[in-house]
Order: sequence, then C-alpha cells, then structure tokens
Amino acid sequence: MDENIKKTKDKLDKKLGRIKHKIMVMSGKGGVGKTTVAVNLAFQLALKGRNVGLLDADIHGPNVPKMLGIEDMRPEASSAGIKPVKIPIGRMHGLCVMSIAFLLPDTDSAVIWRGPLKMGAIKQFIEDVEWGDLDYLIVDLPPGTGDEPLSVAQLMPVDGAVIVTTPQDVALLDSRKSVNFAKQLNVPVIGIVENMSGFKCPHCKKEINLFKIGGGERAAAELNVPFLGRIQINPEIVNSGDSGKPFVLSNPNSDTLKSFNEIIDKINEFLK
Repeated sequence: MDENIKKTKDKLDKKLGRIKHKIMVMSGKGGVGKTTVAVNLAFQLALKGRNVGLLDADIHGPNVPKMLGIEDMRPEASSAGIKPVKIPIGRMHGLCVMSIAFLLPDTDSAVIWRGPLKMGAIKQFIEDVEWGDLDYLIVDLPPGTGDEPLSVAQLMPVDGAVIVTTPQDVALLDSRKSVNFAKQLNVPVIGIVENMSGFKCPHCKKEINLFKIGGGERAAAELNVPFLGRIQINPEIVNSGDSGKPFVLSNPNSDTLKSFNEIIDKINEFLK
C-alpha cells in the first residue's frame, strides 16, 4: 500500500473510531422532509444527553444551518483540523454541525461541481473535521442515489440508513430504490420513516389523510425492512424550520415529538 494512502487510512480509522454510530438519512426523491427529519432526530438525541454530530452532505442544497438558525456561524481552523460549529445543549453535551453552507460567500451562492469535487468535499468533512467523541454522527444526504450517498458509503463504515418517504406511490417508488441502493452497498437498512403521514385538524381534531397513509409501512413489509414510524403533517414543523428553532425544542409536549422519540427508540434497538 502506498505510504500516503496508508497514512490517510490510518487517520480516517482513528477519527471514525471515536464515533460510536454512523447513520445515513436518505430519501429517494426531494420534498419528503428528509432534512427536517434528520435535523430533529439529531437535536432530540442531543437533548437526551448524547454527543451528536450532524453532517450536511447535501452539497448543492445545504439547508441544515438554516433549520438550526446558525447560518451566520463559521467553523474554525486549528492545527488538528476543522472545528465544526457547535450548538451547546445542556452543560455537558451539544450538537456539532458541518455543512458546505458555512463555506459559501452567501446563502444565494450556487455550488456548480461535478462528482470528483463533491466527493473531495465530503472526504474532507469526514477526514479533516474534528468531530471528537460522538455517540452518533447523523449524515443528511441529498435525494437520490448519486455521488453523495455513494461517497459516504465508500468513505466510512456506516451502521445503517434511515429512509424517509411520504405515503404517495411516487415517493414510495423512489424510496424502494434507496433501500436497494443501501443493500447493494452492504449498508444495513435501519428502517423507513413515513413522513407527512396524515393531518389532524387543530379545530375539530379530525384526522385527514392528505397524502394517504400507510404506504411507508407497506413498502417496509414488501422490502423486508423495519418500519420506524409515522410523522404527521404539522404546520409547526414548517414554522420551526423557517425560524431556525428545531421542532423538538419548541414543541416538547406534542404528539409529533412522541413520534420522533418512538423512531429514536427503534433506531437504538436496531443498533444494539
């Protein structure tokens, strides 16, 4: 093995060895709320006292900093590498975040890169960022099965993939592709999350199935992968994402938060 390649591999192995669980959050198509799910799962894990890292691997559409209200923050460089942006949560723990958005001149800047450049950026985010000792590294991926998810799967041993879908047939068709992508790359499929699954009227409390319901669970059964749970449509999720305050922080007593906690419990059960 070439000496430089060996040094790079040793450095990467040492860094990743400090991270207990590495999880990819994927979706077969855009618009299913994948980043919303990734951000709130990561934040809720941090609220539960875990050390959590959140890697925004969506190079062309990085929205994680916006949803966390940290668009104006910047990572720091040190002799040991790049220090991710850290959101303190409690006295001992926090959420470490890295995104290409932190490195762009402004929020309107377009990243016009081909595959090798994107893989190089993701490699740097994994290899050169000082993540430290983490219980979880959540990787928010762009929709589809292209360069970014392939790069992550090839660069580090992933403990599992969470597939986010909505109940419509067109979304389920694409989510099946994500499941098959993970299986072909020997990435364990932790399970499917059915987002935007029904809506409860705030006035009459009647449940309305705007985008159907149950499709994600059926897809999980057909593909023989776990079903992690449903997250209802909630206007407050939209408002919290736009305001930069995670839903799980601003709505501690909601039924939707219970859904996130149930999903986290099933993820942890899978990872045991």
